[in-house]
Amino acid sequence: MIATLWRRGAAIPLGLIAAGALVTSLGGAAAAAPQPTIAQVQAQLNQLNAKAQVLDQQYDQAEQQLTAANDQLGLINDEIARYQTRYKSMRHQVAQIATTAYENGTLSSPEVLLTSSNPQQILNDSSMLQELSSVNSAALAAFVTTAKQLTSAQEAARRVSAGKLAIRNQLASQKSQNANLIAQQQALMAQLSPAQQADVTPGGGGSNDTSLPAGALATSAQGQAVVEFAIAQVQGDCPYVFGGTGPCKDGFDCSGLTQAAWAAAGVAIPRTSEDQAGLPAIPTSQMRPGDIMEFAGDSHVGIYVGGGMLIDAPHSGLDVEEISFSGWYSENFDGAVRP
Repeated sequence: MIATLWRRGAAIPLGLIAAGALVTSLGGAAAAAPQPTIAQVQAQLNQLNAKAQVLDQQYDQAEQQLTAANDQLGLINDEIARYQTRYKSMRHQVAQIATTAYENGTLSSPEVLLTSSNPQQILNDSSMLQELSSVNSAALAAFVTTAKQLTSAQEAARRVSAGKLAIRNQLASQKSQNANLIAQQQALMAQLSPAQQADVTPGGGGSNDTSLPAGALATSAQGQAVVEFAIAQVQGDCPYVFGGTGPCKDGFDCSGLTQAAWAAAGVAIPRTSEDQAGLPAIPTSQMRPGDIMEFAGDSHVGIYVGGGMLIDAPHSGLDVEEISFSGWYSENFDGAVRP
């Protein structure tokens, strides 16, 4: 899913970490480097966020491609198994025909057909096939068709397997890039006080923002199921995991949590926060528990649970948590959707 760097980043330091090196002169005097303003840090954070959003989108797309490749390879392997069974049966029949033709002097050599189990090798021996076609054209034609189907399926399996390897390498590269962004995030966040950190990242909340409905609206059965699932992940101390889709022990990212919660309610929704933003929009005044809240240009999502509270998988280093709609959340709120 697309996510801000704070959702995908490292654990936010709990204390203020000194920023700025001390330069000691020959006389022993030391001067602290000027500390950047919060506006300067925020500008740099915004740049990292933009990079992180692109990386996160690519990561989730690669994960979906890998899932699709696995599904495709499974179907191809089933097809190969069917063709191999048919091929072996027909090869035995055609081998008997070839042996008879050889004994009658109408076939020069049936060695390839009798000794090779490779359908492509047999297809490559065109002279033998031409000689044999005059003996029993119908059986040979069916055999050649099956051999071609089998070799085609085997080649498709090789291509998909190579594609899977490329996707896995891409995922590894994206995780490495994410680690680099985490390091940059930590360096920037170390220059802010804990209160300032809460203002620029998800996972930090203060008093509730009363602009959200208090939760008195009737909750649908599906919405209730969504909330119950989300609460169970809070109680289970489920960790935030980059690209995580659950279950709890494997962790969630923010849109992985919303997708899993709605799946628990029997509703399939898209994987990424950007795609989830395309679900039917709900006016803020009509929000009810279970609705998906979109943040920061649809790059982050949470689950509304009522009373000005939401459940979120914030960023690396934190577990799924219930938190108030304030600070970063209220400042970056884009709206709500309901499947």
